Amino acid sequence: MIRRLRAQLATERRGLAAIKKELEDTQVALEASHKVIAGHSEIGLSMSKKMENIKAKKQQVKESHVVCHLKFQARIQEAEDSMQAQHLIIEALVEEKDSLLQTIQGLQEANDAPAPFDDEWEEETEEQPDEEEIEDIPLGEGEIYEE
Repeated sequence: MIRRLRAQLATERRGLAAIKKELEDTQVALEASHKVIAGHSEIGLSMSKKMENIKAKKQQVKESHVVCHLKFQARIQEAEDSMQAQHLIIEALVEEKDSLLQTIQGLQEANDAPAPFDDEWEEETEEQPDEEEIEDIPLGEGEIYEE
């Protein structure tokens, strides 16, 4: 009976040793798994920070675009206002010219003088210099003065 109990004890010890080995292997695998999970968590946090930075930059770009758009719209409005003012000035000058022409014509009619303005403008021709008047300067002989 003692032999049988000893044999049974030896079998139990071998079984316990195998379970202990299996437990150690499982613990090593569990620790490795925890390390992998921790690494993935760090990667996830890093990615979250990068995403936040990207969102902040995107918002900054959007705000910058809005500011540029508003400045551009203001410049366009300023140019349109300037063009409108110039148009009004031109209209006023045309009206003033017409009024002055009418006054001149009225004065000429009162004095029986010929009308100098008949709305036909003569274009003055530019005088073309004769070829003889143009002095030929040979290449390389002219002086250049730098200030």
